[in-house]
Amino acid sequence: MLRRRTTLVGALLATPGIARAQQGWPEKPLRFVIGGSAGGVSDILLRILENRLRERLGQAIILDPRPGAGGMVGAENVARGPADGYNFYINHIASHGIGPTLYRRLAFDPLRDLPGVARMAAMPNVLIVKGDSPLRSVAEFVAHVRANPQKATFASAGTGTSSHLSGVLLGLRTGVETTHVPYRGTAPSMAAVMNGEVLFAIDNAPASRQQVLAGMLRALAVSTAARASTMPELPSLQEAGVPEFNVASWYGIAAPAAVPRPVVERLGAEFVAALRDPALAQRVRDFGAEPMPLGPADYDAFMRAEVDTWAPVVRASGATVD
Repeated sequence: MLRRRTTLVGALLATPGIARAQQGWPEKPLRFVIGGSAGGVSDILLRILENRLRERLGQAIILDPRPGAGGMVGAENVARGPADGYNFYINHIASHGIGPTLYRRLAFDPLRDLPGVARMAAMPNVLIVKGDSPLRSVAEFVAHVRANPQKATFASAGTGTSSHLSGVLLGLRTGVETTHVPYRGTAPSMAAVMNGEVLFAIDNAPASRQQVLAGMLRALAVSTAARASTMPELPSLQEAGVPEFNVASWYGIAAPAAVPRPVVERLGAEFVAALRDPALAQRVRDFGAEPMPLGPADYDAFMRAEVDTWAPVVRASGATVD
């Protein structure tokens, strides 16, 4: 009994100290790990919000690129790192939507060990072909690949990426067996389409924007269920006759599971408020993404639904990573 009481008293005495530490958060710079290279989508989205976050939190924002394994190198770095409220991961569809099914021997569980803080934004993928291709509509494209299935080759930024599984999903929805040709990143996959090495690609809108404007690539449709506000001139694949096609590449913030809940809630609220600021929201749209802020609980529910959506597509693709 004495030991139990002593333990309880110790816990009660410690609680105010913990509360004060959380109330004083943050007391030093916040580190955000990027699962790709500097200059990528994750990097740019956070830089758009950086000044607002620094003003509101009173601390510097440090971006730490840790590329590799579809973002899993960076994700594991944060999941296994200190849960002190100063280390976060910029997560995305590859790490938390596709990754839980694609990677069979992960040393951590993305949804359990690295839950959500806030969803930031999403962007459509775009179906693109070579700039001088005779294919000028989705209907012409689908007719062509059905008549010439051996030519239904597509480029991706790598196995397990949304560009890979978007191509697989297009084949499933059109009844054509597409052939995946993986490249080491978005830039070489775009070059492959421009050079005629493959017939098409379905990748993030900003990845092909400049080449489309220059006429080196032709955009036929967006991957989201409805037209994208950033490219209203393009039909959606569903609108153009491809059933049940709704793909968006989303990005957000995740934290180690043991980070104190008040810290998660505070940071999540700051991200949501920043993305609802009209000026910042417009900067996100100018980049080619749509602000889609969600707080921690809603973001977690969204990610669980994404895993359920992508699991059968990953299995159909036959792709696995040990």
